[in-house]
Amino acid sequence: MQNLYLAEADARRSPRAARPDYFSDEFQRMLARWNRGRLEPQFPEDDWQDTIENEAQMLVLEGEFLEALRAQVRAEAALAPTDPAGFVAWFEGLIETGPGQNDALFPWLAEQATRDELRWFFEQEAAGEAGFDDLVALTQVKLPDQAKLELARNYWDEMGRGNMKGMHGPMLHTISEVLEVQPSIENTVGESLALANAMTAMATSRRYAWHSVGALGVIELTAPGRSAQVAKGLRRIGLSDRERRYFDLHAVLDIKHSADWNREALLPLVSEDPRRATAIAEGALMRLTCGQRCFERYRGHLWGVGTPRMTLLN
Repeated sequence: MQNLYLAEADARRSPRAARPDYFSDEFQRMLARWNRGRLEPQFPEDDWQDTIENEAQMLVLEGEFLEALRAQVRAEAALAPTDPAGFVAWFEGLIETGPGQNDALFPWLAEQATRDELRWFFEQEAAGEAGFDDLVALTQVKLPDQAKLELARNYWDEMGRGNMKGMHGPMLHTISEVLEVQPSIENTVGESLALANAMTAMATSRRYAWHSVGALGVIELTAPGRSAQVAKGLRRIGLSDRERRYFDLHAVLDIKHSADWNREALLPLVSEDPRRATAIAEGALMRLTCGQRCFERYRGHLWGVGTPRMTLLN
C-alpha cells in the first residue's frame, strides 16, 4: 500500500505532470487513503526508509492542498479583529455569517428527506468523519496550559467521561448499523473527504496548530443547529432515542462546549499573542468553506443540480 501512495505521489510531483486539482475526488481519495494508513497503529517495517520518503512526498501534497484552501480565506480572515474580546465576538458571529451557515439542506433533511436520502447523507458524513476526539488530542500537544485544559475537558466528554457507553464515536457506529451503511472512501464525494483531510492535516502539522484550534472551535459553534435538524429527520423516519443519540446529544452539548472553548481557549490564546487570531480565523473559515462545499455537493446529488427543493415548504 505504501508503494501505491508513492506511485501516486510521484505521478503528481513529476515535472511533466500538470499541477493537480487539489479539490478533485481523485486527489482527495488519495489523501484519505494515506491518512487512514498512516494514522493506524502499526509495527516496525524493514522498508521504513521507503515509508519515510513516501511520507515526505505526501506531506508536500497535503501542504499544497492546505495552502490552496487557505488562500481562499486569507483575505476574509485578515479582517478579523486581533484584540481578544473583539476576536471572540467576531468568531461567535460566524454562526450566522460564516460560509455554509443556514444551508437549506438541513431543514429539508428534517422535514422531507426519505430514509434512503438520509441514509446517503449519513454515509457521506460518516466516511468523511475524521474523529473529533483524535483531532482534539493531536491539537492540544504543547498548547499553553489554560487552552490545553479546555481541550482536555472537551476530549474527556468525547470519551464519555470514562464510560464506554457514553463515548461519542461508537454512537455514530450505532447509526451506521441501524441505517445499514458501510462508509467507504471510494463511495464518498471528494468534498466530504476534503473536509476530513483538511481537519487531519491541521491537527497533525504543528504549522497549523492555531488553525486547528479555530477549525475545531467553529465545529462546536455551528454543529448544534445542524445536529438538531438531522436528529429531527432521523426521528421522523423512526429511529429511537438510543439510535439517534449522537445527534440529539450534540444538538445540546456542543452549545456548552462552544462557550467553554471560546472563553477558556480562544480568549487566553489571543490575549497571549494577537497573531494567533488571524491563524485561528483562517482555520475556522477553512473548515466552514469545506462544509459549505459538502452541502452544495450533497444538494446537487439529492435534489439534482439547480432544483429548488425547499420551495415546497414555503
